[in-house]
Amino acid sequence: MPERLRQLFLGPERDEATIPILVRALNFTIALLLLTLVFFFAFQQLRYHWGWEAVWKYRVLFVKGWLVTVWVSLAALGLSTLIGLFFALARRWSFLPLRYFSQIYVELVRGTPLLVQILIFFYVVADAFHVQNRYLVGILVLAFFHGAYITEIIRAGIESIGKSQLESAKAIGLTPPQTYRYVVFPQALRQVLPPMAGQFVSLIKDSSLLSIISINEFTLNAQQVNSFTYSTLESYIPLAVGYLILTLPISLWTQSLEKRHKYET
Repeated sequence: MPERLRQLFLGPERDEATIPILVRALNFTIALLLLTLVFFFAFQQLRYHWGWEAVWKYRVLFVKGWLVTVWVSLAALGLSTLIGLFFALARRWSFLPLRYFSQIYVELVRGTPLLVQILIFFYVVADAFHVQNRYLVGILVLAFFHGAYITEIIRAGIESIGKSQLESAKAIGLTPPQTYRYVVFPQALRQVLPPMAGQFVSLIKDSSLLSIISINEFTLNAQQVNSFTYSTLESYIPLAVGYLILTLPISLWTQSLEKRHKYET
């Protein structure tokens, strides 16, 4: 391959920051163009009669559903992170009942489908405690479901820290909270960011399952528009775009955090 083409299309395996920004922009444009051509060709073969006018009348319904998905997802994101952090630390605690309770929680949640958990939590558990607010139930179910996965992500990040560092922290007089604050968490953060980003994205997409308990979020409203207009693609393409608007900033934000906390070992 000529050296000029090699500089344009080949880069280092890991450190993308060393690639000139124009080269990155060129290659990104090429990749995006190829993907666009594939979808353009596929839709051209569809022979589908588009009816955007009917769907446009329900644009307010789309916006309301999207906003509900935003605040439900944000609330579940924050709560699931706290739950994951608590149970990750509990799984390392010397108090055995709490340690085993955390293990049972993680395995039980990860081993059963979210759809089943939503139904049981809403129609059985919430009803037993006289909780009628379906939005509160939806947030709690999402938070506890993804909190189990976040628990394992954080635990793996903590356990990636060498035992010698913990012993060194203890030797210089750091208390356990200080050890976690100044030694463990700063190093574990860069390990957990990539899987945490994927988990947050999954949480936002999983919020669509809350439509089964009649929460008027984005997916349920798109289904309603489809039933009103019989315009299936026109109803679900905005749904895909709306979720991309939510998930892409999270991916970009975590990538920037990764670069900020990256250092040579």
